[in-house]
Amino acid sequence: MRLRLRNNEKGITLLELIIVVSIVAILAVALGFEFRGWMGKYKIESQTKEMYIDLMNARAKAMMKNRVQCITLAASQYTIKEDKDPLPDGDGDCADPGDTIMLQKILNPTYPITFTAGNPLIFSTRGLLASSTGIVRVSSANDADYDCIDIAESRIIMGKYDDTTSKCNPK
Repeated sequence: MRLRLRNNEKGITLLELIIVVSIVAILAVALGFEFRGWMGKYKIESQTKEMYIDLMNARAKAMMKNRVQCITLAASQYTIKEDKDPLPDGDGDCADPGDTIMLQKILNPTYPITFTAGNPLIFSTRGLLASSTGIVRVSSANDADYDCIDIAESRIIMGKYDDTTSKCNPK
């Protein structure tokens, strides 16, 4: 079966073209706003996951190297130090100028972190948290799936912060 155009149907009209272009423009604007929200969530989750990995690596290095690891938190950055001063085995804290900075990360200023944990976080040579436990949270109005890290003596869990209970619920 073949489709045929009648003699008076030679293409699309200007009105049809304007309607199609209008629909495409409306969809593009709507998706642009949605995309901006997705990017905000992605950046929060990415920052949370990077911090989680860095905390887990610091814990593992404390056990592997048999050296205390300290994490100093600030709203816009965090620093991981290894206790080496005095040599050969350190003194159990990272306040000495001879201690080695293993990692220093500058965070996105749009998404600062808050924390209820003691500062600095100190991982012993057995990989246990020697300082007080608490929650590190990426502050934002976006509803990201992962926006907090619950740090306890023997575990580090990433999750979603619940404002009603003030807890970091694992996902």
